[in-house]
Amino acid sequence: MNQRITDENFLMHAMKWYDNPSCHTIEEFYEDLSRIKYIKRLLGRYEKSGEIKERLLVNHIIIMANIFTPEGASRILFFSIEDNHHSYLKTVLEFLKYLPYSIPETDLSSINTDARLWHNLNSLDEMK
Repeated sequence: MNQRITDENFLMHAMKWYDNPSCHTIEEFYEDLSRIKYIKRLLGRYEKSGEIKERLLVNHIIIMANIFTPEGASRILFFSIEDNHHSYLKTVLEFLKYLPYSIPETDLSSINTDARLWHNLNSLDEMK
């Protein structure tokens, strides 16, 4: 589905990518979608204070990718998250190897990664 996500077709796209066998109600679907607001909050806090809860951010994005597919989650997140946070989002998606080559919602090649966040994420990886 290469059609751009818009406000009008957002739910259609989200439902098409959604794959959560343990979901039995529409409320559970909306609860899974609510992860977007948690991710937005974490990115906003990082922008304001410079502090980030890397593990929590990574966990929310992994869960989104597990239930919406990595491509679907990437597209949903780039559509839903403010442009000024796209560099942080791209950094995490690249770190997780979830970033698609291209998506209709944004020009990925014009978005830089965030060096400090990349360093923090790699530090997590070294703790394993």
